[in-house]
Amino acid sequence: MVKTLRRLLPLVCLAAWGAAQADGLQVLHWWKSASERKAVDLVAARLNDEGIAWRDGMIPNGSGVGAGIVLRSRMLAKDAPEVAQVNGIVIRDWARLGLLLDLDAVAAAGKWDKLLQPTVAAAIQSDGHVYAAPLGIHRINSLFYNRKLFNQFKLNPPTTWAEFEHVAAVLQQGGVTPLAQSSEPWQVATLFETLVLSEGAEFYRALFQRREPAAYADPKLASALTRLRHLKKWMDQPVPERTWDEATRELADGNAAMLVMGDWAKGELVTRGLAVDEGFGCAVVPGTANYHLYNIDTLSMLATREPHRPAQEKLAALIMTPSLQNDYNQIKGSIPVLRNPALAKMDSCARASYKLFSSGPGAQIPSLVHRMATDEIVRDAMVAELHRYFLDDGATVADTQRRLAAIARTYTKTH
Repeated sequence: MVKTLRRLLPLVCLAAWGAAQADGLQVLHWWKSASERKAVDLVAARLNDEGIAWRDGMIPNGSGVGAGIVLRSRMLAKDAPEVAQVNGIVIRDWARLGLLLDLDAVAAAGKWDKLLQPTVAAAIQSDGHVYAAPLGIHRINSLFYNRKLFNQFKLNPPTTWAEFEHVAAVLQQGGVTPLAQSSEPWQVATLFETLVLSEGAEFYRALFQRREPAAYADPKLASALTRLRHLKKWMDQPVPERTWDEATRELADGNAAMLVMGDWAKGELVTRGLAVDEGFGCAVVPGTANYHLYNIDTLSMLATREPHRPAQEKLAALIMTPSLQNDYNQIKGSIPVLRNPALAKMDSCARASYKLFSSGPGAQIPSLVHRMATDEIVRDAMVAELHRYFLDDGATVADTQRRLAAIARTYTKTH
């Protein structure tokens, strides 16, 4: 009987692997725009070439809040997908709950420690183990501008806030909305974190990473909040709630002249037919030229059924191949996670992003909004508070500072 079982075991394993292959991998993510879909389709096609189907599980929401809710509910229902977009500090939290597969064997075989940017390598680890496959690095403090409009009004991209005010005034007088913006919570908070960074990198770290009590009473926070409200005068009135790609379309169509957004907007502009350095230009938010406010897109493999592990590991290995890294990031607007990517395949915006990010930790600033700087609970609370302040002109700067301080203080005490 034992001998019979031993003979059957390889066949059972092979059948399980075959079933996993046939089922494919369901991937939960929030990439919905035209350029994002194009990038996802590329990865799906490459995975299909490996004999594994990509079963798409897109949950629409620009910042992934909806996808996070769906993922948590499916985990509780014991119906988790095999793969999920899990970014930043959330990787550590989920790994410590035993919900993610470690990818140590894949990382060791692929020599990820030698291939990856050190900051990326650290971001995908928890307690010495690798728990995610990194796709690309986005720069968030990007200022995109419509070149046709800037040429028409004989303007240069602003490098200081005084220059920004001048440019915005000229555009508005000419009948053009100076700044495309949405009132969607995460988009408001994304604009705000770039304003905090323009007050200084150390202040940004004290406020969002270390959450030092003194930082919340600092005049620099009052300055960033005041500027956030002031910038509303350069936006459509009332500020509409729209998706980020709809805001990007305003820039592409010439209805707005500037946009502060992560460089996923660049991928969207290119997909819409605009050329880098011709149809649009890439600048940076005034006061942040020396800093790379970053987000890292990653896919984690969930501990669902053991027969899926070989397919999950194959996807992780595929993501780290140079050809996929170069082709995917070219579409997505981001830069490869590799130390030595194919620079010749990058546009001028990507090369500048890569050069700055590669210069070291001093230039690298983790995004609050995109889960790189702090935990999910404090991130969500701060985004909600900033959204309240943005919408309610009766909310005072001083009260908002106190509210943000209370969030940081309460979180620090309870964790």
